[in-house]
Amino acid sequence: MLADLAPLLLGGLLGWAGTHKLTGPAENVALTELLHDARWTRWALRALGAVEVVVAAGLVLGLPGAGYAAAALGVGFVGYLAWARAVAPEAGCGCTSARHEPVTARAFGRAGLVVAGGLAASAADRSWWAAVADRPGPAVAALLLGVVAVGALSADLDEWWLLPLRRARLRVFGHPHRAVGEDGVPAAATVELLENSLAWHAAAGVVRSGLLEHWDDGGWRFLRFAGVADGRPVTVVFAVDAAATVDTAEPAVRVTVVDEDREQVLADPLPVRALLPLAD
Repeated sequence: MLADLAPLLLGGLLGWAGTHKLTGPAENVALTELLHDARWTRWALRALGAVEVVVAAGLVLGLPGAGYAAAALGVGFVGYLAWARAVAPEAGCGCTSARHEPVTARAFGRAGLVVAGGLAASAADRSWWAAVADRPGPAVAALLLGVVAVGALSADLDEWWLLPLRRARLRVFGHPHRAVGEDGVPAAATVELLENSLAWHAAAGVVRSGLLEHWDDGGWRFLRFAGVADGRPVTVVFAVDAAATVDTAEPAVRVTVVDEDREQVLADPLPVRALLPLAD
């Protein structure tokens, strides 16, 4: 039954991936390292997307040879992913996700699924609609299992199942970075939020140490760092919304810089950075 249903499952996967390549962005894709031109990358992805859509249609319609074509695509995907992992590990593969997705084991698993699905479709004894009509209950269960497997290997579906699962784990077991006896958001998580904020980047030229001390007061979490401003030792204190988490789009952050020798708050402590000129 799995072999009989493989053309429908694989056709859905290739159709989805091909549609993304035809309509989605082509930015920060490893293929650019090979073609050295964003325009050529875009056209190459569009052409590959068109091939995937055609093969997907052949699988769904039960055309002979479509399974072998899909398996050949899968072998090509595995080779491309291995090359991309070697030459541009941080670049996206441009496979199915509209989000930036570096080449990971999930991408290899998805490509391997295409190879296996293509070979299974080539070995099918009957059409997928005949299999569904013969045993509709088990066929629907097998299709749902296939959809779950594809979803587990696709990053753009994480927000539907993986993120809620992680949030539920945090609610039940607590944050893995939380120290013994610590309540609320862990300090390590607050530091991570701070280091991704505009306030941190603005003060990066002053800060000279890691986190020295932190405390909570009035709904704020204060984080103290040592620094140097105008050649003088200073204390840099960030105040971050104590309830801010990774789900907070723009956490509130305040910065205070205190001259350690004079014990005075500096009015304009952060260096002004010149903007880079824009290319015409």
